[in-house]
Amino acid sequence: MQEKLLILRKNKNITIKKMGEILKIAPKTYSEKERGLAEFTQDEMFEIGRKFNLNIDQIFLPRGHQKGD
Repeated sequence: MQEKLLILRKNKNITIKKMGEILKIAPKTYSEKERGLAEFTQDEMFEIGRKFNLNIDQIFLPRGHQKGD
């Protein structure tokens, strides 16, 4: 799970649907990516970084840490 992203999104009152629209993907696909069931593309990560005005390393956890490992 991308916990930092989840917290950022909720703190800004941005819905899963809106994030899907921003990334031009289905809300279900976005939800799966945020929950760690699928991976974000690099382009998607950079777009999310721009949306929150943060570097991607400030948002995204390394793959081994996504599920609390």
